[in-house]
Amino acid sequence: MDRRTMLTGTTAGLLAGIAGLGAKAAEEAAASHCDECSDCVTSCLACVAACLAELSEGKADRKKCIELCLDCADICDACCKITARGGSMAAAIRALCADACDKCAAECERHKDDPSCQACAQKCRVCAKECRKPL
Repeated sequence: MDRRTMLTGTTAGLLAGIAGLGAKAAEEAAASHCDECSDCVTSCLACVAACLAELSEGKADRKKCIELCLDCADICDACCKITARGGSMAAAIRALCADACDKCAAECERHKDDPSCQACAQKCRVCAKECRKPL
C-alpha cells in the first residue's frame, strides 16, 4: 500500500464527519487533493533543479524562482499530510498552500523561455485551484 493510500484511506471516516460527506466521497476528495499537491511538489523540485543548472552556468539569475519553488514544495507536502489526516489546521494550510502556489506560478510564468518553469507554473495553478475547493 503506498503512502498516499494509507494517508487518505485511514482518514476517510474522520474527514467524512468533518465535511459531512460519505466516507467514499471524503476519501476521494482527500486523494484528489494529495495527488495535486504531490504533483506540484514534483514539478517544483524539477524546476529548482533546472534553475540551479542555469544558475551554475551563469545563464540566468533564478534565485527568487528557486526560493519560491522550495517554499511551495514544502507547503504542498505539509498541506497533503494535514488534509489527509483531517487535521484541525487543514483549512488554514490549504489557504496558505493556494497562496504559495499562486506566488510560485507568478514567478515561474515570468520565465517564458524555460519549459521547467512553465510546467511548474501550470501545476501550481492546478494545485491552487484544488486547495480552494471545499472539502
